Amino acid sequence: MSIKVFIYDDNGARRDSLKALMELSPELQYAGEGINCLNVIADMQTYFPDVVLMDINMPDADGIVGLKVIRKEFPHIKVLMQTVFDDTDKIFECIRNGASGYILKKDSPQRILQAIQEVYDGGAVMNPGIALKVLEYFQPQKKENPLSARETQVLELLAEGLSYKMVADKLFLSFNTVNTHIKHIYEKLHVSSLGEAIAFYYKNLHQ
Repeated sequence: MSIKVFIYDDNGARRDSLKALMELSPELQYAGEGINCLNVIADMQTYFPDVVLMDINMPDADGIVGLKVIRKEFPHIKVLMQTVFDDTDKIFECIRNGASGYILKKDSPQRILQAIQEVYDGGAVMNPGIALKVLEYFQPQKKENPLSARETQVLELLAEGLSYKMVADKLFLSFNTVNTHIKHIYEKLHVSSLGEAIAFYYKNLHQ
């Protein structure tokens, strides 16, 4: 059974090339097309596609509007987003709203066909460059270290469980000097307890 694909794109030449691609692919069937998502409910009810190839940037009602409506009214229909932009905010808005995948318009015809097949089969498709952005987004961002080398050294030893006195002995400093360093650490990190300072260390400074 062939996969019925509906195309949303405001660029006529792009729609024509995608339509030609579908017609050359025996496993796909061109179902219809639209220049924006103003009539998305009527389009879905008229053409019953399996997969929607959805341009993001369109006038009047863009692809994100269309995605939201389709996910709410026709949750069985897979929506594969496509754009010329690898725009981080739009990527995450699409992911949050249930897009089945995200490809770039510059992806090869073979990759587009493969992506349609993969989302139809229940997979989640992502252009490699976009996948990298997603990974970077979910990795904790380390903050720059505002502390001096000596203050960092003091905090590191405190994080290892040493007492103020033990830190003073280890670094050949007076107890008062260690206290001064700790006061500066609190001020620079905008924290009010040793626990918060150590948490900052492990999140941002610890290798």
